[in-house]
Amino acid sequence: METKQGKLPPPPGLVSSLMAGFDSVANHIAVILPPVLLDLFLWLGPHLSLKEFLQPLIGRLPSLASAFPSNFPDLATVQTAWTGIADKFNLFVILRTFPVGTTSLLSFEMSVQNPLGVPVSLDAGPFIGILGWALFLVFLGWIIGAWYYYWVSKVALKSEVRSLWKSLKQAVYLSLIWMGLMFFFGLPALLVLSVLTAISPVLGQVVLFAGAMILVWLVMPIFFSAHGIFSLQLDALRAIMNSLHMVRFTLPNTGLFLLTFVVLNQGLNFLWNTPPHDSWWTLVGIGGHAFVSTALLAASFVYYRDINAWLKVVLEQLQRQTTSVKA
Repeated sequence: METKQGKLPPPPGLVSSLMAGFDSVANHIAVILPPVLLDLFLWLGPHLSLKEFLQPLIGRLPSLASAFPSNFPDLATVQTAWTGIADKFNLFVILRTFPVGTTSLLSFEMSVQNPLGVPVSLDAGPFIGILGWALFLVFLGWIIGAWYYYWVSKVALKSEVRSLWKSLKQAVYLSLIWMGLMFFFGLPALLVLSVLTAISPVLGQVVLFAGAMILVWLVMPIFFSAHGIFSLQLDALRAIMNSLHMVRFTLPNTGLFLLTFVVLNQGLNFLWNTPPHDSWWTLVGIGGHAFVSTALLAASFVYYRDINAWLKVVLEQLQRQTTSVKA
């Protein structure tokens, strides 16, 4: 593109951002410790079970099935599925929080075996106990995740020491905003999806796929909201607006970066999850995932810094061009 001020500078390269992220983590390897320690805890540590709460509900399924005989699916299948959830689910997985949180390979894996045998099982108790545990673990996950983001941003950007407390506080505010949006929009969507699935499983699958596409389209503009907090010291709302502004003006380039980010991260997760969880080879997967996911996060901080600097130059140059044309 030509202007009276000359050519517009090219946007930052995808490969250079990725290389910078991987190099920064390779030179500061200790930064992968938070995801490594989280996965080791989820793998070898105790499990926080929901059996006390779920078992009475599973026991009431026959009476529920008799009350709705025409609409209730196969009772044995439902009981088996829920019993499996009661046996395997570990409430500690919610230490992996969103959007700010420590990356984890095993947070979506429900395994009851490790090389040391069967993990010690603790019970979260009745509903009030589960609620208390969940609130505590989510808040703890936010704090650990914010510290992890803060550490990675310092390593990636090689910047001066910034306010850790301000970053932590704004990261918690950002997480509360995301939680509020997910509750406000996600709960009605889940209810609609449940009704449609009951009417037609095929229709439910179609709506679920369409909803996932819409979710990706909605989340992409605010993907970099946390980056503004840790790299520019913005408050939560300004960080969201800055992410929206950045993605709006740089969508082709940023879309390619995010696609590469997701493909590399999720694609390699299939490799890291190859060893069975009762094998010590899982350590390789935990270490590999921690390194790659942390390097990709570092690359996203580098890209965020460079694309914002590029966007500022471009907008200033276009503004000068507009002014000169009017003159």
